[in-house]
Amino acid sequence: MGTSKNATATQEAPWRQRVEALLDGYLRSLRAERNLSPYTLRNYATDLHAFIDFVEDEGGDPLQVDRHTLRRYLARLMEAGVASGSITRKVSTIRTFYRHLELAGHLEASPFQGVRGPRRPRRLPSFLSNEDVAALVSAPETDTPLGLRDRALMELLYAAGVRVSELVGLGTADVDLREGLLRVRGKGRKERVVVIGRPARRALTAYLREGRPRLATSAEAALFLNHKGGRLSARGVEGLMRKYALAAGLDQHIFPHLLRHTFATHMLEGGADLRVLQELLGHASINSTQIYTHVTEQAKRRTIEASLDGIAKQMERIHEERAGRRRRPASADADEPPRRGSA
Repeated sequence: MGTSKNATATQEAPWRQRVEALLDGYLRSLRAERNLSPYTLRNYATDLHAFIDFVEDEGGDPLQVDRHTLRRYLARLMEAGVASGSITRKVSTIRTFYRHLELAGHLEASPFQGVRGPRRPRRLPSFLSNEDVAALVSAPETDTPLGLRDRALMELLYAAGVRVSELVGLGTADVDLREGLLRVRGKGRKERVVVIGRPARRALTAYLREGRPRLATSAEAALFLNHKGGRLSARGVEGLMRKYALAAGLDQHIFPHLLRHTFATHMLEGGADLRVLQELLGHASINSTQIYTHVTEQAKRRTIEASLDGIAKQMERIHEERAGRRRRPASADADEPPRRGSA
């Protein structure tokens, strides 16, 4: 076993100084080329030093390791109860560092090419019920310009299933109220057109006629304006969602993307085609859209299980009643009149 943590300078592993120099150089290059934050760089350094210490504890050399070394390290992390997401991040950091050493000529080949961390458990998106959506969307008071704006933006988040970044990026020219269409710029500036329903059209019409003109102080083209007349920010929308969630009496954490999840789930529950939903959401891959089928299947399963539980309880009551009648004493029937034809 190595003695890295308690070693004196004379007992230090012969490779230690070289590896530390390579690590320092790698972190400097990240700072210069990728402009990473000090917090991110500190996490990188912590993850890499932990792996280097592990190799030294095993009596090895970080420049002469193989993928079996990394697998033993992962096993130790899992035994220690480290979350799978953290382990995946650590594997990515280690793999990227050794790839850098390969490209810089310090290694002939990275020993960890293709190594992956544990798969993260797939988290199904949560969504709101129809009643919760109605309570949330109707929470803003529409007798003020800001209230008209807030009602319109929440109607739009739900009716169009847009991301909050797409919402705040909208301009007045992107809305066609007559046709009920919205031009959205998604990831990679890719444009798509989505249909908006009557409630969202009514809310947008009221906002554009009575709310936005009273907020506008310049030639700002943004659809949704803040109280100073500038473009409303994504953080501002997040704050509004929390405010109205409390006003609506919703006890779960409410955020803009939750309405996108809700839109997608309700569309599928209503019979929408998966490919159509993919286009509406702006997903590049159908795999991103398919996660909502799991959500709707879970909801169906809960409904079916609840129904079956109810039937089972009803059957139990029937069996208990029948068993009780069979156990009744004969004297209970003594006062009954004799049946016709009996002796």
